Amino acid sequence: MLFALPIRAETYSFTDGDGVVHFTNVPTDKRYRPVDPPRKKKSKKRKTGKKHRSKLYRPLDVSRYDGYIREASTRFNLPIPLIRAVVAVESNFNPTAVSHAGAQGLMQLMPKTAEEMGVDDPFDPRKNILGGTRYLRVLANAFDGDLVLTLAGYNAGHRAVSRYMGIPPFAETQRYVRRVLRLYYHYKKLTNKSELSR
Repeated sequence: MLFALPIRAETYSFTDGDGVVHFTNVPTDKRYRPVDPPRKKKSKKRKTGKKHRSKLYRPLDVSRYDGYIREASTRFNLPIPLIRAVVAVESNFNPTAVSHAGAQGLMQLMPKTAEEMGVDDPFDPRKNILGGTRYLRVLANAFDGDLVLTLAGYNAGHRAVSRYMGIPPFAETQRYVRRVLRLYYHYKKLTNKSELSR
């Protein structure tokens, strides 16, 4: 049974002397600082006079699978901006993406995880998003709604997070958590602006 635990989004981080980034939802050390959403940067003009646009934020890419993302958000009680951020970081909205490790589709499900989440075709956008979001919910339940641990578990696996009793000291996982958090706050801000403009 999947319980509807909320995701706690207040996150803090600091980098220690060895270059290891630490994350937490409860800052017990003075070195922790809030993980802020990305600041809006001024567009730089190229010599051609055209504005540079990041491929990651192209409106077509961001909204292409919104129907499936909304469905997954409602079914598994997770924020739309969070699901969208995971899709962006995992595959850049490419439904046929395959990683060197064998992860597949929009939310880069490993074959075993896809099977456990009931996904029989990981390259089907709807099935992949529903399966990936279901896995996020399973992890959120396991980690009491801790957003940082949920994302770390999605990247490194539940066992790794449990073994280290926190975010594993893997550079890839630490980068992954930072990227998803920044995009999550970015998409959340865009969503709030959209709602206010209605």
